[in-house]
Amino acid sequence: MTDPEGEHDRAELERLRAEVRDLRARALTHPLIAQAQGIVQERYALRDADSAFALMRRASQHRNVRMRTLAEALVTLPRPDERAPLWFPRRTLTAEPALTFPAARDTGTGSPGAVLRAVLSQTLAVVDTPMGNVQLVDRARGGLRMERHAGLTEDFVDFFAHVGVEGTSCAQAARDIAQVTVRDVASDPVFTESAREAILAAGSRACHSVPLTTAGGLCVGMVSAHFDRRVEGMTAAQLKALEEVGAQTGRWLAWHDRTVLLGALEYLHLLGRGSGRR
Repeated sequence: MTDPEGEHDRAELERLRAEVRDLRARALTHPLIAQAQGIVQERYALRDADSAFALMRRASQHRNVRMRTLAEALVTLPRPDERAPLWFPRRTLTAEPALTFPAARDTGTGSPGAVLRAVLSQTLAVVDTPMGNVQLVDRARGGLRMERHAGLTEDFVDFFAHVGVEGTSCAQAARDIAQVTVRDVASDPVFTESAREAILAAGSRACHSVPLTTAGGLCVGMVSAHFDRRVEGMTAAQLKALEEVGAQTGRWLAWHDRTVLLGALEYLHLLGRGSGRR
């Protein structure tokens, strides 16, 4: 026998949780975008913040770059010479690096979202689990920011939306720039107690994290797989396959930053020099 009132209460609880998650995400993103608006308004002597936002939106759409990504770059990169026509006069364009692992070929590339979905899919296929997530380095705040996930609870996603430089296995993998296996979440000392509880509550009993690394060895993100059982570790073949996935993805993300993201900033600079009162 169904319980309509109970079903309604559960649906309402889930709606409220979703609303809280959305508000929390907006609260994290809004200050960054507002800071970037202020930078653009001051830099190009624009009338108001709305004019700055309009330029940012045009640049974002022109190169299909997320507004948050554009704002993060505006806040963290050195300012250009406002009198110069180019923000990055010595920038060189290179070809998009190939992604050869099967999930990338199946999904297609061309956008960070597609690439991150592919790396997550490939990682989960290699280790044979349905649970995992992908994070990118948060240049504005430090730590890692959740970008994609599969098979994990909304509470898990909410709790780990952003992680710092300590207290999780993914943070350790980013710090050491090395793959990290947690064989038993319940006993591994790498986690803070709150992080441990959140992982166990999501049904994860073990996990494995793989850094996404550039050709120069810089960690730009992380892909992690979660297991509903304790594990003994990855095989040599799995570790090698995951290392290649992490290296290819890291190189692609670095190329995107140098080529597409900087192209969006160049376009914004062009718009700003033509719109300001200087």
